Amino acid sequence: MATPSRSLADDIRGRSDAELIDLVLARPDLARPAPADLTSLAARAGTRASVQRAIEALDRGHLQVLEAVVVAGDAAGLDDLLHLLGTDDRTTVEAIVADLWRSALVWRGADGHHVVRTVPEVLGTSIAGLGAPMRELRPSSQPEHADPDRIRATLAEAPEDSRAMVERMTWGPAFGVLPAAQPGRTTARWLLENHLLVPVSTDRVALPREVGLVLREGRLHRSVELTPPAIEARTVSLVDAAAGGAASECLTHLDELAAAWGADPPRVLRAGGLSVRDLRVTQQTLDLDPEHTAFVVELAYAAGLVADDGEVVPVWAPTSEIDEWTSSEAGHRWATLALAWLASTRAPHLVGRRSTGAGPANALGPDVQWPAIRAIRREVLRELASLEPGSAPDHASLRERLAWRRPNRAAAVLDEAVEAVLRESEWLGVTGRGALSEAGRALVAPFAPLSDAPPVRGVRATAAGGANTSNGKRATRGRADRDNGADTTSNEQGATTPEALTETVAAAMSAHLPSPVDHILVQADLTAVAPGPLVGGLGSFMRLAADVESRGGATVYRFTPESVRRALDAGWTAADFTDTVRRSSRTPVPQPLEYLVSDVARKHGQTRIGGAAAYIRSDDEAVLDTMLASRDLAPLRLRRLAPTVLVSSADPRVLVDLLRDNGFAPVHEGQDGTVVHAETPRRRAGTRRRGPGPMVSPVDRPYTQTLVDGLRAAEATADQRRAEDETRPGPRIQAMDPVVTLSLLRDAVADRHGVWIGYSDGHGATSRHLIHPQKVEGGRVRATDESGHEKSFSVHRITGATTEG
Repeated sequence: MATPSRSLADDIRGRSDAELIDLVLARPDLARPAPADLTSLAARAGTRASVQRAIEALDRGHLQVLEAVVVAGDAAGLDDLLHLLGTDDRTTVEAIVADLWRSALVWRGADGHHVVRTVPEVLGTSIAGLGAPMRELRPSSQPEHADPDRIRATLAEAPEDSRAMVERMTWGPAFGVLPAAQPGRTTARWLLENHLLVPVSTDRVALPREVGLVLREGRLHRSVELTPPAIEARTVSLVDAAAGGAASECLTHLDELAAAWGADPPRVLRAGGLSVRDLRVTQQTLDLDPEHTAFVVELAYAAGLVADDGEVVPVWAPTSEIDEWTSSEAGHRWATLALAWLASTRAPHLVGRRSTGAGPANALGPDVQWPAIRAIRREVLRELASLEPGSAPDHASLRERLAWRRPNRAAAVLDEAVEAVLRESEWLGVTGRGALSEAGRALVAPFAPLSDAPPVRGVRATAAGGANTSNGKRATRGRADRDNGADTTSNEQGATTPEALTETVAAAMSAHLPSPVDHILVQADLTAVAPGPLVGGLGSFMRLAADVESRGGATVYRFTPESVRRALDAGWTAADFTDTVRRSSRTPVPQPLEYLVSDVARKHGQTRIGGAAAYIRSDDEAVLDTMLASRDLAPLRLRRLAPTVLVSSADPRVLVDLLRDNGFAPVHEGQDGTVVHAETPRRRAGTRRRGPGPMVSPVDRPYTQTLVDGLRAAEATADQRRAEDETRPGPRIQAMDPVVTLSLLRDAVADRHGVWIGYSDGHGATSRHLIHPQKVEGGRVRATDESGHEKSFSVHRITGATTEG
């Protein structure tokens, strides 16, 4: 048990190194940027932005206990919390309060636990559906108006209609609108006259918190949910076999995408992303539904296999990494995709959805970026990993459990995201038949919480294994995920390197992937059956020379005139085509296929098409002869198509300028044959491409240990300086972050105590003042000085602050 403190700063300064490490790991935002000392750390932990992030990460059990601490007031005892929560589970409530202290949302004082000052501000006035206290709603109210015994007696005497009116407001919302009819006004008037309702405007009334608690019989919540609900699951078989088949199909889809986009890359939209038309073409190529196609495209992008090529006319093209990826072993290829998917902050299920004030989101576009999806993916996989192997969860119970873990997330948004993660897991092969596969468990293992990690979002584990119990009261796990997708638990282990993790995941999946085959079975109906995934060279040939007709355990290809022509366009001859099929097929090559190849080859290339950027025409053939013979015009690569027509690959404007430099007098001709008159060009600078943002090291355990060591050293140095400066009046004040300074000043206003500030005058000299702040607003601090005179201080001139010593 830590020593009781007088404030949050005193509480944090009194924590051990291990407790400080737990605090920073639970709230990584406290480490960016690194605070100067423990006082700065405490001030940052009390800021509204940081507290709001911490509260948004709480599960429903922790949120209910925190609300109970706020409603109970300062120095709330455990019995008060148990009464408000309506539970006798003392052990669980004690553990949750310890978690809240560990994450610095409450601090320990000599008289009990206190919430951080900004916690009520973040929770708002309507906590758990209750209204504000009577004193806040009506400062002139008498103390007896908030007395529970008096409120019970008044309610017992209330008319039936008045009693019914307040009962409808019992569980929230605590505000009501007065009806226009006279009977309604009479009902409300009796409640107002007896101080059971308080007017907040001409036609609105509020139910005071004290009255609401009496109506709720002292309970804060309609139902207490301190532990997560159990996940209902069913046992399935052949999980790894199903996952291996899905993983093999996913690899095939990526190969087909790379082949299609390598030959004909789609354009990048001006606003970024892939057009709806190009996505539809890709969907037809892969023979998938739109959602699955968007997932494959986003997966390739997340793995770095396709990207914007950055050219003047940008296209989405395969990257250089795809060559190495394609030549790797299948298990390693899948591990690369799975790890990229797990770490990605893009949500493929948002493709096609209409965002606020804009059109539908495009694949690979900025609207698909949603950092929260990364944390949701890991939460879903953690819950699946908590089940017994071969157990497929009921989706409704899984959504209910994740809603308990994320009570501040909109239910509809969370349900949609969970369903998308489950669907993508099945497509990728992380799950098979709804249950987590062996490779999926290897994938999520490094991100599972550690036994010694601070359980910020759950009660400290009391049993090994973490399996669900029948009543759903298994101790919950702690994690430090935030909606921005940050996950520090994977870094706390420190022993799992990316290379080792890739090897582990690859090995787990390799055992269940179908073995590649080096042969096909060609049939007389111009189809070929591949009894498994084809080896690299044969697979590339079949994707080029035939169209996929059906997929599954065996893939059926069909040879068509278009597919054969596609191979001939790529440089294959009819003889090479037939020989490759003959070598690869376990069955004889049927005559219809030979006839098809020879017939397409006979017609192939009879008509030729070339490209030219400009033409030159002249009725004087001698002029054209002179141009062809000129050495100075050789770079234009002029070519005669007719006695009076030459063509060139040069731009028409370049052609005109170069011919004029060599003594000719051409004019530029438009598409309709008219002369194009030259205009003065208007030069514009191109848009500067922004590079990636700065890279920062993760807030993991080694980094946090170094940070805490630095904070301890800074604290020791500050103590030494204070000891050396004892002869001077007041403590030594160091320059600090303005955010920290403002937080200390607001704390002083709320707690009504004095602070020492360093104040810089117009000449740059800094002096110290002991002040008692009264108000902080508009960039100024109104306070009384040592002599009791009221003064105003500019915030930008305050160099630092410290509590009165």
